[in-house]
Amino acid sequence: MFLGELEKQVMQHLWSSPNVDAKQVHAVLARQRDSSLNTVQSALERLFKKGLLSREKHGHAYLYSAKIKREHLIAKLIDSVASDFISQGESSLVAAFSSVSREMDEAQLDQLEQLIEIQRNQLKKGNRNAD
Repeated sequence: MFLGELEKQVMQHLWSSPNVDAKQVHAVLARQRDSSLNTVQSALERLFKKGLLSREKHGHAYLYSAKIKREHLIAKLIDSVASDFISQGESSLVAAFSSVSREMDEAQLDQLEQLIEIQRNQLKKGNRNAD
C-alpha cells in the first residue's frame, strides 16, 4: 500500500476531526498546501477505495471518517514496505528496526519494551491454547 502526501495529510486531519465533508477537509488543508477542492475529493475517494475511510451520505455530500487507527495504518505501511524488500524469515526488518530505535529516547524505549512484553505474553497464551 502506498499513500501520497495529500492522502497522508487527509488521514492526519480525519484522525483529529472525524465526520467532515470534502469542503471542510479542503478548507483546513488549503492552509498547508495549494490543492483544489476536486483534488481533495479525489484523495478522499482513493482513501475510501483503499478501505481506510468510511463515509456516510449527508444531504448532497459525504461525511468522511478514518476507518483505521493511526497505529494500524502505520503497521500496514511498514508491512507493505518490508514485504517488498525482505524475504520470509530474513532478519533485515529486525536490524532496520534496531537502527531506528537508536534515535528513541528513554521513555520511548520503555514504552517499546512494554509493548514487546505484551506481545510475548499474547504469544505464550496462544501457544498454551493450541496445546
